[in-house]
Amino acid sequence: MSAVACLLALVGCNPHMYDEVPALRDAKRADIAGSWHSVDHTEITLRPDGEAVIHLLDGQEFDFDDRWRLSGTGTWELTGKRMGWNDGQHVRVALTSRTASTTRASDPTEPLTEQTERPSAPQVYTWTFELRRDNREDLELYFFFGDPDSRSTYVLQRKQP
Repeated sequence: MSAVACLLALVGCNPHMYDEVPALRDAKRADIAGSWHSVDHTEITLRPDGEAVIHLLDGQEFDFDDRWRLSGTGTWELTGKRMGWNDGQHVRVALTSRTASTTRASDPTEPLTEQTERPSAPQVYTWTFELRRDNREDLELYFFFGDPDSRSTYVLQRKQP
């Protein structure tokens, strides 16, 4: 381990936090349309007409720490506009009609702190998903959660029939 990496580790920094985020540029709308799932019963369905159905999707980046999970309907688009953490394509999912919200249980490894009032779940919300391919070259949608510098990823994979 280099001296710089050791120093960064000692002061609590992630030595990879400024690494380039892979950029995908070859996705098509047909590749994105369909149902995607993740942990704790999260599922989103992205219809070919641009409509989205969202079920128990957590907030991204620092919003994840508020522990709310949203369900409802909205829209989605595949875009090549500069946004998110890379220069490649992104999927924007906008919740425009919230039908439900819940609160995610706290992680047992979290330190116990005084109970603080968390912000209530928003009525509308927009996620920006990065795109990447897994080892089998299957498409994945993901966003960073918590502190984006930590590079913790919330991954959605295509739901298999």
